[in-house]
Amino acid sequence: MKLRSSIVAGLVALVVIALVAHGRSTPYNNYVLLAQAFLHGHTAIVWPGAYIDALPYHGAYYIIEAPLPAILLMPFVAIFGGANQTLLAIVLGAVAIGATYEFGERIGLTPTTNAWICAFLLAGTDLLWSAMLGDVWFLAHVSAVCFTMLALAELAGKKRGWLVALYGCCALLSRFDLVLALPVYALMLRDSRRNIAGFVGALVPFAAFWVWYNVARWGVWYDIGYTAWYHQDQAGMPTGSPFRLSYFPYQLWSFFVQGAQRVPQFPWLAPSLSGVALTWTSPALLLALFARKPLNWVLPLAVATLLTAGPNFIYYVNGFAQFGMRHALDFEPFLVALMAFAVREKMPRWGYALIAYSIVAGLWGCWYWNAFVRAGS
Repeated sequence: MKLRSSIVAGLVALVVIALVAHGRSTPYNNYVLLAQAFLHGHTAIVWPGAYIDALPYHGAYYIIEAPLPAILLMPFVAIFGGANQTLLAIVLGAVAIGATYEFGERIGLTPTTNAWICAFLLAGTDLLWSAMLGDVWFLAHVSAVCFTMLALAELAGKKRGWLVALYGCCALLSRFDLVLALPVYALMLRDSRRNIAGFVGALVPFAAFWVWYNVARWGVWYDIGYTAWYHQDQAGMPTGSPFRLSYFPYQLWSFFVQGAQRVPQFPWLAPSLSGVALTWTSPALLLALFARKPLNWVLPLAVATLLTAGPNFIYYVNGFAQFGMRHALDFEPFLVALMAFAVREKMPRWGYALIAYSIVAGLWGCWYWNAFVRAGS
């Protein structure tokens, strides 16, 4: 039996990520702790110490990151008592690439062009770096990319509204800012009342879960976790919102200017611990600007990019510590889809060059972190 090309792409990605991860188990396994809490019928974790980011609130400790990865880990934690959180990141990263290849096939990319686009998403962005580490913050990004690409692949295929909503909600329960993509998905389903009805109907249980989860943690229906964290964080402020226009210049510098640093010994060039701008790590994203048609895809994807990027450009931190700009993974799936439309007829030579450069930069970042930052893990 011949395997689907998208499955082959996912399996190749699985091998690549696993090799780069070299069997590590992240010490920042917040999602395993949250899965254990869920299995014991509560939302507060057993806090092992300050190395685990958890918000102290009314005498207990709570994980403020979106909870979906913990839910996915629950069966394994229930059976084995624990889990290697990085393994989930590896699998979700592989599924993300498989979904990207499926999306490319459905919009008419040639196999060669499709492979280049998938290789860029894997290694030319922070996806490979995040998946190989599997830390709580990075697993959240990988999960969000995975389910966003699944949503886009479904929109390029049968457009089943309930399934698009399922994937979209899984993405937002991985990274909260992806809630802003839901109206765009609904717009893309507007040509079918049945699909819209399925989309809206599928949102209801997720909304109910979200209200329950917030009441269980904070006693109110809305989420106060990130704001409360901001108030006690040394990088934050004691009052107000973590989203402020005053942070916009810093984020612009982070996303587009910040570079690597020269060091006096091997390897003579090192990424800053606070990241490296997309300008230097992922310049192939420029291809997205050349997507012109079809408008029923290009316009919604552009809007989704702007909406989901917006919160990251006014947030008080840029994702420190990291290689590249990990927050860009929240909106890069939409840019990658735009890239695919831009090269559907022909990939320009400079496009190959920028993708190749981005991949080399991403692999260098993974190597550097494995060799110098996480050498012991």
